[in-house]
Amino acid sequence: MVQPDQVVILDGGTTAVQIARHLPAELRATVVTHSPTIALEFVEHRNIEVILIGGRLFKHSVVAIGAPAIEAIGRIHADTYFMGVTGIHPRFGLTTGDFEEAHVKRALSASAAETVVLGSSEKLNAVSPYVIAPLTEITGMIVPANTKAKLLAPFIQLGVTVTKAS
Repeated sequence: MVQPDQVVILDGGTTAVQIARHLPAELRATVVTHSPTIALEFVEHRNIEVILIGGRLFKHSVVAIGAPAIEAIGRIHADTYFMGVTGIHPRFGLTTGDFEEAHVKRALSASAAETVVLGSSEKLNAVSPYVIAPLTEITGMIVPANTKAKLLAPFIQLGVTVTKAS
């Protein structure tokens, strides 16, 4: 899903780490992230430029949050944002467990032409306290290949494009 010479935003979290680890070694692209953990994944990638967004470190998720992060994000235009969430619900949309983190994720999504949500079975139909965005604001979501069709049905009915990844 990442094409040569694109600018992509990669969120923090374990699923985003897996995306970073699976990008081809020869890929030439720019990765924008507010996660020091994600930035470190690209130290050995010669052709990937990394732009690390700063701010106050939210230790729980190991990402930068706060006004400095949101200001820097507003100066970037990316092709795709790969968003991590703690809840994806047909009615309540995309949610997370931290108020400030929700603001940063909204800013990241607004800075990208497309937003793709990284989901796992335990996040589907789950709701966390802070709303990031409604499902209508995303381009699609990536879920594990073994995700049951019954879990995905409400999202597909809403027109969300679902990509199964192994």
